[in-house]
Amino acid sequence: MQATSPLYFLAAFATGGLLSLMVLFNGTLAQFGSLYFASFVPHLTGSVAALALLLVLRPKKASTGRPPWWAYLGGISGAVTVMLTSATLNSALALSGTIALGLAGQMIFSLIADKWGMMGLPQRDPTARDFTAMALIIAGSLILIFLGRG
Repeated sequence: MQATSPLYFLAAFATGGLLSLMVLFNGTLAQFGSLYFASFVPHLTGSVAALALLLVLRPKKASTGRPPWWAYLGGISGAVTVMLTSATLNSALALSGTIALGLAGQMIFSLIADKWGMMGLPQRDPTARDFTAMALIIAGSLILIFLGRG
């Protein structure tokens, strides 16, 4: 196994915090508008920010080839994700329950995607460690949701 730079661990950890912040912002927008509004605004502002960064930084293309057609569908899953998290944030799940269950869903989908090599991923059979981690994430989510509101 290739060693991973501590910077990557820090970046991944920071992404989790940013995701929680994004869910909070989007859920707040949903309270004052609708789920569609809560999805439209961040995608619009994100597109403007990405365009500005592209114009300023002028990054080089990572590859000269073309991405597969399904790679363009990320915006659809993003829009649905924003709407669903905005709805669940404003429910009894609150922010912590929304993020915890979202992490459990990500873990389960990731193991399935690895197992079958979905969308060009290299196939990798889940290990006992993977299933243990998944069980702990699900158990932690359930504890947070059902026992954490003392």
